[in-house]
Amino acid sequence: MRDTLRLPLYVALAASLLAGCAPKQQALDESFYTWKRYEGQPGATHFSALDQINRSNVNQLQEAWRYEAPDIAAFNPIVIDSVMYAFGDGGAMVALDAATGEELWSYQSPLPGGRTEHGVAYWESADRSERRLLFFRGSYYLVAIDARTGQAIPSFGDNGQVDLRQGLDIDPMRVVRATAPAPGVIYDDLYILGSAPGEGYAAGPGHIRAFNVRTGKQVWIFHTLPKPGEFGYETWPPGRSDAAGGANAWGGLSVDIERGMVFVPLGSANYDFYGVDRHGQNLFANSLVALDARTGERKWHFQTVHHDLWDYDLTATPVLLTIQRDGKPLDIVAQATKTGFVFAFNRETGEPLWPIEERPMPASDMPGEQAWPTQPIPTKPAPFIPQTLSVEDFNPHMLDSDRDSLEALVRSMVYKGMFTPPDTHPTLQAPGNRGGANWGSTAGDPRDGTFFVLSYNMPSVLKLEPIFAGAVGTGGSSFDQGQAFYQANCQICHGANRQGQPRGGIPSLVGVVERLSHDDIRQQITVGRGLMPGFPQITPAQYDALVAYLANPELALTTGQQQATDGGLTGRPEGPQRYQSGWNHILDSRGEPAIKPPWFRLTAYDMETGDIAWQVPIGEVDHLVAEGIENTGTSTWVRGGPSVTAGELIFVSAGEKLWAHDRETGALLWSTPLPGIGEGIPTIYEAEGRQFVVVAVSRGGQGSPPAVRPRTPAYIAFALPE
Repeated sequence: MRDTLRLPLYVALAASLLAGCAPKQQALDESFYTWKRYEGQPGATHFSALDQINRSNVNQLQEAWRYEAPDIAAFNPIVIDSVMYAFGDGGAMVALDAATGEELWSYQSPLPGGRTEHGVAYWESADRSERRLLFFRGSYYLVAIDARTGQAIPSFGDNGQVDLRQGLDIDPMRVVRATAPAPGVIYDDLYILGSAPGEGYAAGPGHIRAFNVRTGKQVWIFHTLPKPGEFGYETWPPGRSDAAGGANAWGGLSVDIERGMVFVPLGSANYDFYGVDRHGQNLFANSLVALDARTGERKWHFQTVHHDLWDYDLTATPVLLTIQRDGKPLDIVAQATKTGFVFAFNRETGEPLWPIEERPMPASDMPGEQAWPTQPIPTKPAPFIPQTLSVEDFNPHMLDSDRDSLEALVRSMVYKGMFTPPDTHPTLQAPGNRGGANWGSTAGDPRDGTFFVLSYNMPSVLKLEPIFAGAVGTGGSSFDQGQAFYQANCQICHGANRQGQPRGGIPSLVGVVERLSHDDIRQQITVGRGLMPGFPQITPAQYDALVAYLANPELALTTGQQQATDGGLTGRPEGPQRYQSGWNHILDSRGEPAIKPPWFRLTAYDMETGDIAWQVPIGEVDHLVAEGIENTGTSTWVRGGPSVTAGELIFVSAGEKLWAHDRETGALLWSTPLPGIGEGIPTIYEAEGRQFVVVAVSRGGQGSPPAVRPRTPAYIAFALPE
């Protein structure tokens, strides 16, 4: 049936070539006609060569089936042999009939904790006698099950599971989290994965590893924080990289199957806003690293931010494309960033497609801090979001009553342009660390090398706060110890004042002990919930101290301030004073960004010239539309990205709608309401002669607006009428 679906594609291409308006076409292999991998293909293009749904009929799409489950979040299902694999209620792996949505089987791991949020990996042997699904469970485990039956595979690791705390070349007790929201990638019989230990003071290293998919045994490890004698070790103070954490890949990896290369986008080193104890460039934090997929050997790397103080981690998956240069095909890798830049390289050599300049940046005013004096700035392509914020850039639609106070707020902040180092005074960050390109937000068209970036324009405010109390269990009152645990593990999201950001999906912890039972609090802390990781390693004493602090935070304040005044940390008299920063958005009283729209938009790049082909807003804000204000893009932080089709369409789920835009111009062609917040990456596939577009719909997470109607978490499939 797939051949019949291809025919319209060839006819359309022939017609457009005759018309003289088609891009130069690259050959498409079989992977582009299926959706067997997270993000579509090994090169993470999110592209489908199916074209049954196209510009002429997209407005006829209707719901074909729905699979409801309360626990659905941002996810990109995969489809093999007309069977869809996704996560359902309670973190169960489910197999669905891809044509009807009927559940075929469900597997619930006996391991505690949550599961991979964004996707699952699939592997099969050459003769297809073995077919496996690999995914994360909780904070520590890699699990393998039979893709046909949903049963655990006893021969994999220890009865179907691998403890990822082992094999990191550090004390396993240092490992807070070894799993990641995104799955790893398959190369031959290897499963190559990253992790999400975070970038807090307690974070472990984000080393990249490969495991044998048959046995679960670790095959190789690449130290993202170099060991003595390894390349990059000299970019750290002596001995520091071996004890550091972070530099992790949590958003996704891509693989060049033909070359046997894996492309790894790495995040910040700990601590990500304060680097007094890690002077230097800090390789391989904030770097795109190309590794030999068979051995883990580094082929080349490029660091996009030196000595990161802004949490500008690389979270978007590198996209593999082919362009024409000097009349010859050139294989490239394109990496979008939170800063709004796109870095593009020769895939084989790491040579930039366009010059990248090291330009001077502001120095830090924090005692002891040594911000790196320059940062790499690509001369092409142009940034996809604004990289400054002044009162002239304010949202013209905000209420007059908000303008004066917000202008005064911005003027009062420390701001020296891009890469202004954080300070103990509120510091403006533009672009913000929650904006730019995030996980899953990039795509590409393998036919002509067009690169797409879905981006969020949202400046942030940073403010370094001293960590008053000493290490948990090293002295001080129970309240002080609880405050120390909070500052090391919770403050980065919930804030120094514990008020969270409810509109950003981060709840306030003020009064949480009165609102929730101890059982509920313990469950959420040890197991995690939504984007919050679990802390199963927390001891009873640490838990009691944390709850004591949350119940009576004022009892820790006076003691903590005195400790800060005296200098040093309780239990760490030899150590430096530490600081930690939360982040806040600059919003008006209606919850909209203070910066002028569009807040959320899609950019198309011609990667042969490095020019922007077009930019369009994605989504809308209901109350602004009611006032006649359009083209703002959604103000909801979208967890996911676009999918591109040979039907010349781009599908994006944003806000409470699914949107279809014209691939060539970006024009909006169709949209439809969803019963909740559209998240993840749309999955596009064929089953029983029909092309389907499936989106994950959740109750909402970070950045979701307050619900105005009931939200029904579900996977929803759209197709043309039968």
